[in-house]
Amino acid sequence: MRLLIVSDHYPPFIGGVQRQTRAMALELRARGYEVGVATVYQDDLPVHEQPDGFPVWRLRQLRSAPFVHGPARRRHQPPYPDPITVFELRRVIRSFQPDAVHASGWFSYSAAAALIGLRIPLLVSVREYGFSCANASLLHYGAPCSGPALGKCLACASSYFGTGRGVVAALGVRLSAPLLRRKVAALHSISQYVREQVERDVLRADEAASIPQAVIPSFRVAAEGEPDAAILEQLPSEPFIMFAGALRRVKGVETLLAAYRQLDSPPPLVLLGTFESDTPHEFPPGVIAPGGASYATVLAAWDRSLFGVMPSLWPEPFGSVVHEAMSRGRPVIGTTPGGHADMIDHEQTGLLVPAGDVEALRAAMQRLIDEPEFRQELGRRAARRAADFAAENVIPQFEAFYAPFDPAAPGDRPLAVPNA
Repeated sequence: MRLLIVSDHYPPFIGGVQRQTRAMALELRARGYEVGVATVYQDDLPVHEQPDGFPVWRLRQLRSAPFVHGPARRRHQPPYPDPITVFELRRVIRSFQPDAVHASGWFSYSAAAALIGLRIPLLVSVREYGFSCANASLLHYGAPCSGPALGKCLACASSYFGTGRGVVAALGVRLSAPLLRRKVAALHSISQYVREQVERDVLRADEAASIPQAVIPSFRVAAEGEPDAAILEQLPSEPFIMFAGALRRVKGVETLLAAYRQLDSPPPLVLLGTFESDTPHEFPPGVIAPGGASYATVLAAWDRSLFGVMPSLWPEPFGSVVHEAMSRGRPVIGTTPGGHADMIDHEQTGLLVPAGDVEALRAAMQRLIDEPEFRQELGRRAARRAADFAAENVIPQFEAFYAPFDPAAPGDRPLAVPNA
């Protein structure tokens, strides 16, 4: 099967989605798929290269067209079909001749437009909430959102991006949805919670029943390179509590620090992640924050930890860092609602607490500190559960997702592509 993967970003940019996209392309290539990747043009990267044995195209937009001048910066895909991206993607499609296009993120809108008139199925992965929420967070002024409404979304996006960008983002998401629904042949959601939100906010009732859907998690990626010894030397010699991720309010860092201050005789707390504009300026005694770290370094740090805490305020679509910690035999305290519940069975492989509840988080942390036998048993069960998220168990689920559109697969290929 020849598969074109379309993604908002791709390595060398660092991030879970980027790492997952590259890893999936490599895994599929190893299984005999012919793979190509289309992603966003970046000022300082080649427009076409083949770094891993398959082609990667970086496609321009109106705002990065050769006749548009401006400072070099990281580029992002807009929440609507960009005419230059559509033109360039259609050229790639005609050259590569994929059996299917598998898109994720806002690039999916340009993919849908590029496939108009072509009998090539569009498969869409939903990895966050950008198809229903211009902020992609499913938060309305910091609180869980009850669902999209035009006036509400315009005001919320404007407060997040500023008026101009916010209005464009909210209208783009709203007006592009019918095109996406018209062209999509199958939907993949990263967690059961994400699927529920897609059915609530994006699809009509008849579409939710008729469009093939699958819930397939992110899979664990092998670490490349050696851990950063300089960062590991900054970690405590004794076992510690650990958080891994961007040090942002939406990730629950302030909630974590408030709960940590109330613990009785706590071990050190390590915050391993990048500093952001809303990172707290001060940390309580016992907290070590070395900054961002490579994936290999994070895994090495998990080996020295007692347990993990991922106290996100937003409903995490999935949160691969959870099963990464579990794979090292470490229980994790996660939050609800969101995708953490797809990995953590409460009091079996970890603990779940309501997002933003400082007292519930404090109690869960204190319990894992005070009950080492319980903590260790959770860790053993977590390691067994984490095997479900290994590539060898997840990639076959994607192959089953692709099978109806694979001309070489047993059985009949669909005779029609929706609204070709």
